[in-house]
Amino acid sequence: MKSADTQQRHRPSDPEAGTAPFRPVPYARLASAVRAFLDAPDRLPVPVPVEGRADLAAGVALASGLYSGVRRPAPLDFGVVLGEADLPDGVVALARPLAREWLPEDELDGFSTRHSGTLLLVGAYDRLNLDPVRSLLLATYRDERRGLSLLSGRDGASVAWNVAKQYAEMPEDLDSLGLFTDTDRPPRLPGVRVFDDRDFERQDIQAEILGTRWRRVVFQGHGKDDSINLGEFTICGLNGSAPARPGLLGPRCAYGLPCYKPEDKLVPLNRVEAVELVLSACNSGPLADLALYDPKYQLLLNALDGPARTVVSAVSVHDSDRPENVAWMRAAVTGADSVDTLNASLAGSHPYPAFMRFGLPGHPGETPPAPKPSDHAPDRLLLTAGRRLTALLTSDLLPHNHSLRPRLGKLARKVDLWVARPTHLADQSPEEIRSSLAADLQSLDHVIAQQVSENPENEIMNYPAHFGDRSSLDPYVRDVVCHCGRPAQEFTRRGLLPHILDTTCVVCMRCGDVTFRVPDAPELFAHAPDEVEQGGVLEVRATLTAARPGPVRLGLFVPGYLREDTTVEPAGTKVRGTGGLPRAVVFRVHVAPDTAPQAYYFTVFAVQDLAVSTARRHFGVVPASPRPSQPTDEGR
Repeated sequence: MKSADTQQRHRPSDPEAGTAPFRPVPYARLASAVRAFLDAPDRLPVPVPVEGRADLAAGVALASGLYSGVRRPAPLDFGVVLGEADLPDGVVALARPLAREWLPEDELDGFSTRHSGTLLLVGAYDRLNLDPVRSLLLATYRDERRGLSLLSGRDGASVAWNVAKQYAEMPEDLDSLGLFTDTDRPPRLPGVRVFDDRDFERQDIQAEILGTRWRRVVFQGHGKDDSINLGEFTICGLNGSAPARPGLLGPRCAYGLPCYKPEDKLVPLNRVEAVELVLSACNSGPLADLALYDPKYQLLLNALDGPARTVVSAVSVHDSDRPENVAWMRAAVTGADSVDTLNASLAGSHPYPAFMRFGLPGHPGETPPAPKPSDHAPDRLLLTAGRRLTALLTSDLLPHNHSLRPRLGKLARKVDLWVARPTHLADQSPEEIRSSLAADLQSLDHVIAQQVSENPENEIMNYPAHFGDRSSLDPYVRDVVCHCGRPAQEFTRRGLLPHILDTTCVVCMRCGDVTFRVPDAPELFAHAPDEVEQGGVLEVRATLTAARPGPVRLGLFVPGYLREDTTVEPAGTKVRGTGGLPRAVVFRVHVAPDTAPQAYYFTVFAVQDLAVSTARRHFGVVPASPRPSQPTDEGR
């Protein structure tokens, strides 16, 4: 007994049919041929009306060599036929198994508010207008509960042909995947043949495209409704056998002028042998009432006349770039859906779906789940580093010859590339970018901490005054406690220009300005005795709360007039911040015996991700206590 899958997959064996998955039939016999096929789908080929359509006959011939047999496709949840009266008898019957429930055309008004699930629209191209298709496309965008597929063509015969192709079975050994792009030089991932502008100059791209049977292939370049440019080669939408429609705009060739590209390098889209065609160019598949050109010249309709079972086209403009190319290549290798993958990749750039599917999606269980929509939200650390780099480089805080500028500029160029969508979402994974950025930041943090330790008057330490002078006071003030135990106020000054960072300060009426930091920088608190004797050791306990998990470099310095009389241990240290949890770090300030008694202060600083946080604390040096006199032998 045959399994269900075996019953649905077959190579037609009817003597009348030969070995082809399709059988051309006259219009008069289409309805009866469809009934016969549906009664015995495991034995008969799919009927196709090609009477008077030499172009469709050629497409059927190409498809018969491309597909290995017939398989009943997995049905979608709902189906709607647009203009049933305009379709040949038998077409609707052939489409019935492609959806579980068929609704009348007037159900499309408000469909998305009443139904969830997948929807199939079947109808001639002139019925695919802004109303109702736009609302359906928008309703399915970013909604895992809904999906839209279309089956169409330039007329009833083309619609019948595209319905028939949904029953075609792709051979298992058909594994050629191709990407032809005139706008990108993407990485060449294993399993995908990639051609870019360099290849267009030295290879016969026309022969490459037409001489290969493709499982999936993408054509990406600039163009209009009628063409996609691949260097001097052109993907062409002209169907020479289709009638022109008087009064509609056409490209140059519609008016007897030569093509704007070499005609011996044109690639007729209906001659490309591919199971799936992806037309990654703006407006490669506009809705009927938005089309620029006569249907005779349109890429989408020419693709639907050919052997492709699935055609993916762009309904409008889009910013498809390297992220989409890389995402598509990964999806093609794994078998994921092209439309879902491309739209998900573009979701961070467009509030609308850029691509739509002509053809059914893959069988459930055989197609990997669609990727989650991308929001093009770079890692927070990347954005934080970018803002700080901008502030350090474009403000006058650091003089033009400051030793940090060359390294800061180099990292700024890298960050600019990383936040760019093509780089951020394609060339390197977010994990790789974060790892590389973290390494650069750690190296620069080390240099900054070292420079501050060697010279606390380094210009970078003047950031509170420099940025504060170019800021306005935020009216929100928070009551806090100073490290001396007295009440204090914490407030923020907001930068008045994009390159001026906000600064947060804590002020105590006794201690003055106690702490400074910029947003998302480590918080510091300093604890120490109020006094230390000459020749003694002042123990300082700094409490650090890091903005994020990761290394933080710390140090302590005293004012210039005290440095010759003190030694600080350790000179600098590195701890791992735990993000939100305080860490204690101990410093010891050794005071020389001859240090003048008076009031002094120390400053603890922390460096993380190019931000320097400080905490200042006053202390006093007092005379050393007299040592008790040693008793003499006579006094014993």
